[in-house]
Amino acid sequence: MRDTDARDRQATPPPGLRARRAARALALALAYLSVLSLAAPVRESFAKEPAPQYAFAVIGGTLQGSADEALTQRLLDAIGRDPDVSFIVYDGNLKSSKEACRDSLFETRHTLLETSKPALVFIPGQHDWTDCGTAEAGSYDPVERLDLLRQTLFADASSMGQNPIPLARESEVSRFRPYRENVRWLVGETVFVGLNVPGPNNHFLYAGGRNGEFEDRVIANAFWLDHAAEYAKRRGARAIVVLVQGDFDPERYERPERFAWLRFGHRSKRDGFMEFKRSLVKLAETFRGPVVVIHQDDDRSHTGFMIDQPLRNDKGDLVTNLTRIAFAPRSPQNQWIQVDVDLQKRPPFRVTVRDVPKNLPLPAAPTMPSHNDNATPPMPPSMPAVPDSAPASELPPILPEPSRTTSPD
Repeated sequence: MRDTDARDRQATPPPGLRARRAARALALALAYLSVLSLAAPVRESFAKEPAPQYAFAVIGGTLQGSADEALTQRLLDAIGRDPDVSFIVYDGNLKSSKEACRDSLFETRHTLLETSKPALVFIPGQHDWTDCGTAEAGSYDPVERLDLLRQTLFADASSMGQNPIPLARESEVSRFRPYRENVRWLVGETVFVGLNVPGPNNHFLYAGGRNGEFEDRVIANAFWLDHAAEYAKRRGARAIVVLVQGDFDPERYERPERFAWLRFGHRSKRDGFMEFKRSLVKLAETFRGPVVVIHQDDDRSHTGFMIDQPLRNDKGDLVTNLTRIAFAPRSPQNQWIQVDVDLQKRPPFRVTVRDVPKNLPLPAAPTMPSHNDNATPPMPPSMPAVPDSAPASELPPILPEPSRTTSPD
């Protein structure tokens, strides 16, 4: 019965979803008409036209229950009132760990994100799929829920929002067809990359023979970062920004052990982010320019965000051209992290915490489309092994360690 429902849903999308896709297709068609060349890389080239000074907003984890939906929409409205904000990144967790991972819940939250005036890029997080196997979340298959997100929230070749921008998806590469959530876009001279790297341990499972999803995604993520570095060099980009949801514990440094098999009976906890950190080091080595990694802060920083350079290469040397921004606003529904970018200045990225104006009213709830809660999307295919990483170069830092949170406007 679930298979029949899945086919029905794929054949006939909900009316609201069809309307959004039609509007998005029209907006993208108008953008494409302004481009003279039809070469594939030009899909993102329109983003180079604005002045080098711009800003983007980062939010995440704002939806812990239905009561937060109006607050989150007000947050999006507040960000949309700033003309300098080019786009918003919702960095994971459309729901809490205790909310059931129902189709209807994801459709409701998807509709909410589409109300954003600026383009909005969604990065999947821990509560969006890896936690869906818990009893509180409905005892779903996490991989099946991830496939649902790929067919719905990541179905289009553009961002969400009322003014969508084109995105390059890793699924355009035949070898990595399932990975629609991994994206890339270009603004000015900065390449942005969104990756599926969720907490708490990148969905690494300790039971034997159960890590196929993890192993395949590690390979896909490594390829997408390698591809981003080469793309950035070809386009003459001056910086790369990588966004993930999971707090990947960059301070935990592990050198590859050649004789780990000799340690009989001693098994330390596996770092599910190990391959991701090595891929970041390789990215910094290949690109050689400033690399910024942004993620949610599990430790709940008291200043709203933390900036440091904690990553090391295989030699134990600090990777000085890679900077981490871990964000955790005190009030996620009433604050956002704003990053102002001016590559002509030093440092080129300025991070602040912004507040929703106290006099901004709560918006009316949007109309939610109908949906089907019982569909089961197909599973992703297996993939080959990930290549080894190279050590990173050492270049001057690009972001200072903040002494305090900057005052919001």
